[in-house]
Amino acid sequence: MASKPGILSDWPWKPLGNFKYMILSPWVVHSIYSFTTKEASERDMVYLLVFPFLLLRMLHNQIWISLSRYQTAKGNKRIVDKGIEFEQVDREANWDDQILFNGLLFYIANRIIPQASGLPLWRTDGMILTLLVHAGPVEFLYYWLHRALHHHYLYSRYHSHHHSSIVTEPITSVIHPFAEHIAYFALFAIPLLTTVFTGTASIVSVFVYVIFIDFMNNMGHCNFELVPKWLFSIFPPLKFLMYTPSFHSLHHTQFRTNYSLFMPVYDYIYNTVDKSSDTLHETSLRRPEEAPDVVYLTHLTTPESIYHLQLGFASLASKPHTDSKWYMWLMWPVTLWTYFLPWQREAINSLIEESIFKADKTGVKGEELNGYGAFYVQKNPGLKIKVVDGSSLAVAIVLNSIPKGTTQVLLRGKLTKVARALVFALCQRGMQVSTLHKHEKEELKLMLPTIPENNVVQIKSGSTHKIWLVGDELAPKEQLEAPEGTAFIPFSQFPPKQLRKDCFYFNTPAMNIPDSFQNNHSCENWLPRRVMSAWHIAGILHAIEGWGEHECGHSTMLDIDRVWQASLRHGFSPLVTSQTN
Repeated sequence: MASKPGILSDWPWKPLGNFKYMILSPWVVHSIYSFTTKEASERDMVYLLVFPFLLLRMLHNQIWISLSRYQTAKGNKRIVDKGIEFEQVDREANWDDQILFNGLLFYIANRIIPQASGLPLWRTDGMILTLLVHAGPVEFLYYWLHRALHHHYLYSRYHSHHHSSIVTEPITSVIHPFAEHIAYFALFAIPLLTTVFTGTASIVSVFVYVIFIDFMNNMGHCNFELVPKWLFSIFPPLKFLMYTPSFHSLHHTQFRTNYSLFMPVYDYIYNTVDKSSDTLHETSLRRPEEAPDVVYLTHLTTPESIYHLQLGFASLASKPHTDSKWYMWLMWPVTLWTYFLPWQREAINSLIEESIFKADKTGVKGEELNGYGAFYVQKNPGLKIKVVDGSSLAVAIVLNSIPKGTTQVLLRGKLTKVARALVFALCQRGMQVSTLHKHEKEELKLMLPTIPENNVVQIKSGSTHKIWLVGDELAPKEQLEAPEGTAFIPFSQFPPKQLRKDCFYFNTPAMNIPDSFQNNHSCENWLPRRVMSAWHIAGILHAIEGWGEHECGHSTMLDIDRVWQASLRHGFSPLVTSQTN
């Protein structure tokens, strides 16, 4: 919110939450009903197309969000060398309110203004008139409205909300209090109403103009420069007719310059152009792609988790992954398409190997893999980077999650590399590890021949154990047989499904990140905010400490105590993970 919120700051439908979309449902239903029941000569294509057009605008904005996040992550052509945080993501999560507001007004205008219904598909004169009216009155009026919004009275009550985002994302462009959007829509409606009342409006002119505004708004707030310098060299007057992302970025960092909407001409006329505009444009274009110290390779965990990636839906990525929201079912056609693509093991291995080669070429210090990774090291012995699977830190975190005084634990789930290393470490500390099946005990004894005979035992039931170390493939039936008050501590990257309300569930191996850690605006799978998985942290520690060995393969492990102490020394802290269902 603004520092001193004024009247009409909140959207009217804010109390509705995600049900705010219901405000359009009567209009959508009525438009479909009218189109299907009326005679062909009486059907209004504009009325029917409003809702599909709103969906198109949302898709357009989402493409800009993904593109901007991808480009700024690479680093090249980035303008402001800072990241965003959860606070900004939360503040900008309602970017769709503006689209709902516009859609509601489109429906109302179509019903109450006779000339706004039954528009033809195309009229050249209407398209030209729309552009001329925008370039004249709209740009001029916006410039002075924008300067007025920077007056301390209006700024503190309204416009400061928008300027809370120093580092902008495309959707920052529409993050304003409700009262500001009323003023903006009144401005942008001038070309539309002009063509409507002059009888020159068309479906294309209306929709193209709105998409043009979205495009320019998104481009101006994307925090990477994409307008080439040669464009202004070929046609010098373009400098006064079209702004660039770096031009508007200066407005968010300097505040009192570059007020124009899309055409900087008025900043030049009234001497409010920032003197460093040209320099910043050139330096941003020359900014090279960054070579990261650590590359973290990950993959989807569930079909719909694609939308939780940083490049996906920003608001979803900023929250721990939970059961799918109701609106995610609308995305299932896209979800199934991505899920059933031919991603065989060979294709995945090729992608991982390609990523390792690229990282090695750019001088990356460490790399993490979801897997043991020995195949890549053996196949490419000349790698300069170190391949890290994070097993040692995962074991260290689990060991330090077990309550003090525990003498017995029950091991359940798939016997992975982490499970084997965990059993070995527990036995070294004199703790007894129990299994429910004979073959598990025999497999552990075969893999760990040096552990004492009585440290790994088979039991018939887990009803006497209150500490369960669980991995993948934990059967629901086994979980239901655990005694009341059991603590389920995962050693795998996937948490167990929480079936019990009388038990405690720990997060997968993870730690809180240091307070100094910046540009953290998304969650890792099921983990809370500002919490990082052991497998991710391990690569960072490897790079910071400069350790010279790989940590990959079925048996290669680092010293667990050394890894744990290094994590604490660099500001990572234990995560209080137990929670009841």
